[in-house]
Order: sequence, then C-alpha cells, then structure tokens
Amino acid sequence: MSEKLRFAVVGAGGFARFAVAQFVKREGVQLVGVVDHDEAAIQLVRDAYPDIKAFSTLDQLLADASIGLVYIGSPPCLHYEQSLAALRAGKHVICEKPAALKLEQARALTALAEEKGLLFVVNLMQRYNFLYSAVKKLIDSQVLGSFLHGFFENYASDEFLPADHWFWDEAKSGGIFIEHGVHFFDMFAGWFGEGQVVSAQKLNRPGSSAVWDIAQCTVIYKDNAPVHFYHAFNQPTILDRQEMRLQFERGDVTLFEWVPTRLVLNAVCTNEEVRELKRIFPNAAIECIDFPSTVQMARGRFKPIQFHQKIRLDTGELQTKSQVYEGLVNQMFDDQLKWLENGAWRRKIDATNAVDSVAVAERADQIALRISSTF
Repeated sequence: MSEKLRFAVVGAGGFARFAVAQFVKREGVQLVGVVDHDEAAIQLVRDAYPDIKAFSTLDQLLADASIGLVYIGSPPCLHYEQSLAALRAGKHVICEKPAALKLEQARALTALAEEKGLLFVVNLMQRYNFLYSAVKKLIDSQVLGSFLHGFFENYASDEFLPADHWFWDEAKSGGIFIEHGVHFFDMFAGWFGEGQVVSAQKLNRPGSSAVWDIAQCTVIYKDNAPVHFYHAFNQPTILDRQEMRLQFERGDVTLFEWVPTRLVLNAVCTNEEVRELKRIFPNAAIECIDFPSTVQMARGRFKPIQFHQKIRLDTGELQTKSQVYEGLVNQMFDDQLKWLENGAWRRKIDATNAVDSVAVAERADQIALRISSTF
C-alpha cells in the first residue's frame, strides 16, 4: 500500500486489545480510533496509544473518511449490525468470530462486501498454525491411510465468566456452538471438506436453568467418518485443557490446546513413510517403538497393511499457547493486508470461512436436544 492504512477498533475488551497490539506491529498500519460504551476499556486503549481518538458513537467513527478499516471486537450480538454499518460506510472489516448469530446475516455481509469490493473476514486464525498445515499435508499424503474418526474435547474455564456475563445469554452470544465452536468447525472443514451435523445436545448447569454450559455434536465427514465436538465451560482456569484426536487406518494424531501447540503421532509405517513424516514434521522427534527385522503384515478394514516400524512422533511444545496465538493473529492480519494490496492474492481465510462455519454451528444449534438439570 502506497500510504498508511488507518484503522479503528470497535469494542475495546481484553481480546480486542490483544489483537490490536499485533496489528500495529505491521509497517504501514496506524491505529487512529476507538469506540466502546465502557469508558474504562477505552482508557486502557488510550493508555497504550495516546494519540488515537475516542469516538462517542460508531456513526461518528464511520463518518471519518480517513479510516479505511474497522476491527470489530464487540460481543457477538453486535457483529452483524456493526459490520453492516461499516461496510455500508465503505470500510474494510475484520471481525471477531462469529460473523453473525444467524447464517442469513453472515451471507448478507459477504454479499455486501463483494458488491462493494471491500474486505470482510472473520478472525478464524487456526488455519495459519504450522500444525494445522502439517496435518493437512499428512491427510493429503495418505501416509496414514484414510481418516476414520475424530474428536475435539474442550474443557474450558468459566472462572472469569460470572453469571451475568453476556456469554451465558444466548441472545447475545449465540450459544457455545456459534460463539466458540466455529473455530473448530472451520478447522475440520479445511481438513476434510463439508460435513453433516447428525446429532447435537446442549446441557444446562444444575441449579442454574439459564446457564447452558455444555454443548456437543457429531458431524459426519466424507466416507462416513464421524467427528465428535465437545465443549464445556465449567472449569477453573488452572484446569483449562483441550485435546483433538484424528484416527486413521494406520495410526492416530493428537493435538493439544485449542490453539494447537504440540502434536503426537502413533503409527505403523514403511521406511519410506517414515521419511515422508520427517518431511512433513521436520523438527519432530521420532521414536521407534518396534523395529522388526523383517517386513510385517497386518490387516485392518479387510485390507492388508505392510510396515517396517511402529513409531511415535512428537513435535514437542516449543512455544506457549499465547506465543502461538500472537503469531496466528499476525499472520491472519498480514494475509488480509496482502489481499488489499493485490486483489489476486489467494488468502488462507476469507468470507467463505465465516459463512460456512456459522452454517455448521447454526445447524448444530437448531437440532440440539436441550437436556435440563431435571432430566
């Protein structure tokens, strides 16, 4: 870009401040404004960036012709109307997930952005993770054969989500599938293509009928491969933990943390397949669990399996979740800026991801059996 891209932030909560701190690292980008109903949140942003302007209303911010891009970090119930207003004002938009609480709204935003030639993208930054990309290469290589089954278990913390927090109000958050699940629906769609939601349940917290703190669903991907998504917000922060596992014909892969920071793979492989794994995971440690002197034969799914070794591959955890997260937000932002510089640039995520992830989340929410504490 020949001149600086001036951007403003709408909604100055904790994660918005985290994201903005990554955006301003990019040369040619300048934070110039903020709007939020919470004066304390605005002050935290201005403490970090004293030269920016605090706008009284969103309309005032959008009337500033010098602002080219708006980053929206407000609660989900505001995403649609704020993104719509920004696009109508001719601003590029980067929005936190989800794009909107309803699929038709997400589609409308995408259509409007395309009509006006504007950027509209949701910060589904998981696809920028090296481990995400490595797993995609693993799947495409067929080193471990066909995908058979997967799960994502999200034992999340509610320690900083008091009973009156907007997260528990589904009219404001959309519920767990829409507010949080979109990240993981997008990941699996990137790996395996479109899936079909076949069952879902939502469970409320005993003694608190307004709090639905567990959501789970099963999505079937190609070749009848089921994936189970489980989300529960009921842990202290110190016990917050996530795990994702993919089972294949010749082994399995486990990723740790909701922003994956480590991968462990167990498999039976030929010598050539071990070499391919080294190419996909160049810095991983590979341990030979069993190395028979002759070629071994096994069977699974009525098919012969030939192997030389049984191995365990471990990438180790070289970065913390926070460090990985910073990198992903940086890469997402840089990817979108490259598209603004050159409309032919092929991005890793665009408005399609925003729409498709909400489509799966909305379907899961629609068919979910609600199980109350008196069940």
